[in-house]
Amino acid sequence: MAPNISLVISLLNEEESLPELTDWIVKVCDKNNFMYEIILIDDGSTDTSWDVIKKISSENNNVKGIKFMKNYGKSAAIYEGFAAAKGDVVITMDADLQDNPEEIPELYEMIMKDGFDMVSGWKKKRYDPILSKNLPSKLFNFTARMVSGLKLHDFNCGLKAYSNKVVKNIEVYGEMHRYIPILAKRAGFKKIGEKIVKHQERKYGKSKFGLERFINGFLDLLSITFITRFAKRPMHFFGTIGSISFFGGLLILLYLSIEKIFFGQHSMTSRPLFFLGFLAVIFGTQLFLTGLLADLVSRTSQDRNKYNVDEKINLK
Repeated sequence: MAPNISLVISLLNEEESLPELTDWIVKVCDKNNFMYEIILIDDGSTDTSWDVIKKISSENNNVKGIKFMKNYGKSAAIYEGFAAAKGDVVITMDADLQDNPEEIPELYEMIMKDGFDMVSGWKKKRYDPILSKNLPSKLFNFTARMVSGLKLHDFNCGLKAYSNKVVKNIEVYGEMHRYIPILAKRAGFKKIGEKIVKHQERKYGKSKFGLERFINGFLDLLSITFITRFAKRPMHFFGTIGSISFFGGLLILLYLSIEKIFFGQHSMTSRPLFFLGFLAVIFGTQLFLTGLLADLVSRTSQDRNKYNVDEKINLK
């Protein structure tokens, strides 16, 4: 029988927090009579995290594991977790105990009873350093809201809930886990909500993410905006700009040619306008060819989500 809830948890070197986290999730699910599965994806840990997962899963068949042969990143782990998830509601959370499992029942209700396609957590009160995380996070979220049109306060929050239909119809790759709400919106899911969730101080270890993730996040935001709009039709993007440039340059050259032929201008090449028109034609031609090549690549590209999985537990 399919579970009510799938918990998808990516992790890297979290040997200390895993037993406490899984025990807490199990207590919450048992208390609420949920049929559940906990999918732990080990993203190339160098500590004993996988041994801990094997021990926990041997004691509870609802705990399942996927072990990557190397570190691929959080998006890769979430992709594999989504592919394996069978629950009506799929909930992602971090493995460091900063996400509170007590939020699970209400997130489940918002998907199953309130009809949301997706609910994103909002850590309104945070226990992170102000300069290195809080302020960059606010700037990042402001930019993401402006670009995407989604009125969410915390795109980065790892605690999110989805209907099964959402996770089976979006593709998470690269570093796009931050932008799953945008991916869901572009895929046609309109009811995307938000819930204030409790943020807890890190109990074990240290953060795996530094200030550079916000720089990468901004670049990923530009990438996801382009990809979601033009990935299946790159010619529309490159071809439009290329055509404007080409015909603009052509008009400039035509204007200069008419002046020379009919009004006695002695030299076209001595005028800066000639070089502007010439470069515009070349630039437009190159953009047009770029769009054509991108169109061909997008039609013949292989599946980008291929990862070397070393071992699986309680999964076929």
